[in-house]
Amino acid sequence: MQVKRFFAADMRIAMKLVRDELGADASIIGNRRVAGGVELTAALDYQVPAAPSREPNPALEAELRKTQSRIATAQAELATRAQSHAGKDRQLFGAEPSLPLEPLAAAMCSPKSAAGAADQGALDAMRSELHGLRELIEVQLGSMAWGQLQTRRPQQANLWRRLQRMGLPAELSRVLLERVARISEPRQAWRMVLAHLAHAIQVQKEEPLEAGGVIALVGPAGMGKTTTLAKMAARYVLKFGAHNIALVSMDSYRIGAQEQIKTLGRILDVPVTLVDPGQSLTQALAPLARKRVVLIDTAGLPANDPALRLQLEALASRGINAKNYLVLAATSQSQVLKAAYHSYKRCGLSGCILTKLDEASSLGEVLSLAIGQRLPVAYLADGPRIPDDLHLPRSHQLVSRAVGLQSAEAPSEDTMADMFAGLYQNPARRAG
Repeated sequence: MQVKRFFAADMRIAMKLVRDELGADASIIGNRRVAGGVELTAALDYQVPAAPSREPNPALEAELRKTQSRIATAQAELATRAQSHAGKDRQLFGAEPSLPLEPLAAAMCSPKSAAGAADQGALDAMRSELHGLRELIEVQLGSMAWGQLQTRRPQQANLWRRLQRMGLPAELSRVLLERVARISEPRQAWRMVLAHLAHAIQVQKEEPLEAGGVIALVGPAGMGKTTTLAKMAARYVLKFGAHNIALVSMDSYRIGAQEQIKTLGRILDVPVTLVDPGQSLTQALAPLARKRVVLIDTAGLPANDPALRLQLEALASRGINAKNYLVLAATSQSQVLKAAYHSYKRCGLSGCILTKLDEASSLGEVLSLAIGQRLPVAYLADGPRIPDDLHLPRSHQLVSRAVGLQSAEAPSEDTMADMFAGLYQNPARRAG
């Protein structure tokens, strides 16, 4: 028998290490939480020890039955005595209220509380062990579910692979595939999947620049807010002229940010207002009340920065009535996109603008966020040219672009099994 320990950041990676080194026939004989991740103990040719046989003991069983009978008799006698004493007390003293039981209960429970505090460490260790066991079971269930799907429904498994190549997450893929579960012809099923995906993508019904008003671009640093604002401003000036538009910069934290806006204002012959930290945004916008469009460039601050909270509160003010658009770079990872949404949703989002599409290797992540959070897509930016590389979105064109960017390589079996394991973290999520 070969026994080996494996260390990894999480259970899925540990299981992959076991499969890669010992094969699919390896048995997990131990798991525990350690600093920095999990530890699995795996073995090949492991024989499960037989449970020790239990011989019946008639004498012991008879004694246990006698003891049980005595306990029941004693409890009955105690109950009878208590009722008798209670009747006498009522006759002697009248209907006096019974003594409070709280002090007695507290006295009886205090040893238990002390014991509970002493056992807290053991409980924490047990919870950690159970958590690791749960992750292990989820990984194994995901691997089993994926294997069964390939055997029983190969066409559905192929659709899962294609959606994974597009970068779509498991939850969205599951919803799309449920809608085509009854379609048997593979090509028709794939076309319907893409049609449902296009239908799920919301686009802005009216172009923000056409609607007018105060438009603010928000999002973390590096998403392309300032470049997108320059494209939007140039697009408006070319179409309507420079007399009804103004630019505002709230980004006094990044070196050169306000200089970029000033340069843009000079090129387009558009007035520029700089808002310093602590200055009222309402007062800064008051002189621009007659402008048809006011574009605001904001600072990309960390989520834990107090200045971000103040900035978002200012943009959410009813007196400003700003339409806030979250700028999302298609090159960002899924976790970065989710963190951006949760950080900036506090100001009230009217939609999103997708940038850096020309640099992206996949659109599944950014599209899934827009779909999952029901953010209408207002603009697409796919290059450095101003304003040529700013476009109005079309949902079917976005889907076509996502298909064109799908990975050339099919996902590995381990990747698919891990994705199915994620579905088992919530009982409401099931694949197949």
